[in-house]
Amino acid sequence: MVFFIFAFIAYLLGSIPSGVIIGKLGYNIDIREYGSGNLGATNTFRILGVKAGITVTLVDILKGTTATVLPLLFDVEVFRLAIGLFAVLGHTYPLFTKFKGGKAVATSGGIILGINPVLFAMIILSFFATLYLSKYVSLSSMITGIVAIIVSALFRETGLVIVTAILTILVFYRHRENIKRIKNRTEPKITWM
Repeated sequence: MVFFIFAFIAYLLGSIPSGVIIGKLGYNIDIREYGSGNLGATNTFRILGVKAGITVTLVDILKGTTATVLPLLFDVEVFRLAIGLFAVLGHTYPLFTKFKGGKAVATSGGIILGINPVLFAMIILSFFATLYLSKYVSLSSMITGIVAIIVSALFRETGLVIVTAILTILVFYRHRENIKRIKNRTEPKITWM
């Protein structure tokens, strides 16, 4: 019962549509009506700028981190990585926006931050290194997922490897349209790096 309570709280945390909230409160814009139509950080960067994009990214990361840290605050023994998965589920299929959400990247990173900060630092380095070379946010996200699986295996924690693999599969699935655009060379590249 305790697991399901924390899983539900994690799902609700993940469901907070930070891009929509910041767009409407700070810019009087529904981010879903512009750009890719996605409410995640990448579309926020493109439409609302760096300040809003960074804010959405940080909030989305914190959703995953909070979900994994919350059981510790209440001294509850649960599989925190699994609790974190529900935050990602909330982010990708949020209750508050008719189950149309983000692409799972930042919130997945937040789970890893809450469980293993060293791994988190390594995947951040991987993400920006790939982004510098490719200029594709989507490609960088997917490659970083693969790197996360490989590096997590070095920590010899089976649960971490399994959950990281699940998150990476979800990230690939959520980026299936981006994969097509990359193949067709129609995927937008960043211009600030």
